Amino acid sequence: MGCRASFWLGMSSCILSTLLLSGCGAGPGSNTQPPPASFQVSVTIAGAGTGTVTSTPAGINCPTTCSASFSQNTQVTLNETPGTNNAFAGWSGACTGTATCSITVNAAESVTAMFGVTLQSLNHIIIFAQENRSFDHYFGALREYWGQNGIPDQQFDGLPQFNPTTAGTQPPNGPPPTNPGCDPTLSTSTTCVASSAGTPVPSFHLASVCTELLSPFWNEAHVDWDYADPTGSTAALNGFVQAGANDARQASTPVNDVNGYRVMGYFDGGDLNYYYFMASNFAISDRWFAPVMSRTQNNRMYLMAGTSGGHAYPLSPSNSTGPLSNETIFEALQNAGITWKIYVNSAGTGCSDSDSACLIQNSYINMFTYYSQIVGSPTLLQNIASIKQYMSDAANGTLPQVALIEPASNAGLDEHPTDNDASGAVNIQAGANYAAGLINALMTGKNWKDSAMVFTYDEPGGFYDHVSPQVTIAPDSLTSPIDLVSGDSCYGMTTATGICSFTYTGYRVPLIVISPFAKKNYVSHATYDHTAILKLIENRFGLNALTLRDAAQADMSQDFFDFVNVPWATPPTPPGQNTGGACSLAAPPPPAGP
Repeated sequence: MGCRASFWLGMSSCILSTLLLSGCGAGPGSNTQPPPASFQVSVTIAGAGTGTVTSTPAGINCPTTCSASFSQNTQVTLNETPGTNNAFAGWSGACTGTATCSITVNAAESVTAMFGVTLQSLNHIIIFAQENRSFDHYFGALREYWGQNGIPDQQFDGLPQFNPTTAGTQPPNGPPPTNPGCDPTLSTSTTCVASSAGTPVPSFHLASVCTELLSPFWNEAHVDWDYADPTGSTAALNGFVQAGANDARQASTPVNDVNGYRVMGYFDGGDLNYYYFMASNFAISDRWFAPVMSRTQNNRMYLMAGTSGGHAYPLSPSNSTGPLSNETIFEALQNAGITWKIYVNSAGTGCSDSDSACLIQNSYINMFTYYSQIVGSPTLLQNIASIKQYMSDAANGTLPQVALIEPASNAGLDEHPTDNDASGAVNIQAGANYAAGLINALMTGKNWKDSAMVFTYDEPGGFYDHVSPQVTIAPDSLTSPIDLVSGDSCYGMTTATGICSFTYTGYRVPLIVISPFAKKNYVSHATYDHTAILKLIENRFGLNALTLRDAAQADMSQDFFDFVNVPWATPPTPPGQNTGGACSLAAPPPPAGP
């Protein structure tokens, strides 16, 4: 028994020794080494796009094989390949940025490769421009709405009285901006002369959701710039009240607000709760401008063709100006084989929803010679459709690649200030409710996943804004108006420059980019005008620029959109637009001083 015990003890010692030496049967003097350590490298593919990641040395071929083990100190290079119409957006984890990912393996490593879709995934672009509202007038109180609804604050250039009082916050908090009122010693029943002797008129909350007409015309827009020097080089932005008062005092039909107070009025998130919700969830801009310091027709010429053809006035047989021969975006789309439609609301037009030849007469395409080509071609006329057809196309997923929704002016739903009492008061809440229906139809329809609506206003309508027009590029060789008459601002200048030329934009207007790709609660601070929409379409569908103006615009797709994360793959559920606001065309009472 003792002998056996000694034997087993010796065997146990041998086993222990060999385990310690990491080799069974190995004894003193063995050259066997432990195997080298190895570590796992794991790859995750994220983002809305598709792509593959492979490794050198081989081992990873993700998304099929997304992890592999490599010996310690191995240099592993990860190579990304985006899918068709996709883009690589960058690494996170063990690598960052977009440069080649190279890892020296000394521990387990994890890397995420982000792939996004691109502008080529945006297959439907819808333009929808309502009428005659300025940025401060509609969205100046947006920061107040954010505070009331727990939405994080960010830089936003609205009315200064709504900016936070926190030290260093930009733009800084300040009193409501004012304009000089009519000087009672110099003004008459037909003429308002603003001066420092007039009672200052501050910006104020409008009590009525209906407002009387104002003039955004060339002359009035220059008075807005500076009533004492409407062709000067520096914007005082002090003439809005004078222009508004004179528009009332000299109107052919009676206007109640002969003191121009309404120009300084603004609406808030209680009045325009649908728009404030959408502006707070999707992407907006506090530097979006009408293209020209003039009225609806001229700004819509820029919206369709990137130029007004040198005109500061609407085209009219009375001044021997026929339709423009400039190429419109729709002609360019047609020539490139890109589908398009113009949708017109038939209400109040006398047209049936199926009568394209009638509907087109209520489209601003009639300012161009391409109108005649459309009317003369049954094939082209099919591109003119009713707003009822838009609702059907949105629901069924049959929207064209590019669409324009014309304002429902004949139905009183375009949000344009009321022309006169006889026409019936235009209620902004009714107009916003109408717009909400069209926007909601897109968000709930089958084309939502690859669409974008650019919602804006054609021009500011003469309402106050505290940001001046911006220097830009003249669209063509007609750098200054060809149709001014004696008495007009800038008339008779042999070489028009500055604010007398087309090298300045108009004033700011609201803008919301509504899309699954639109950044959440985003405010762009880059300068744009409506011709940036043309450039977005041109970039997406490979078209040439129509004019120098749209060619010079910044690329919206690099600013307003997130093609990697697709923030609104599931759209938000907006509130119903309030419709119970008081509607009165009575003159606003004198606003309280700042």
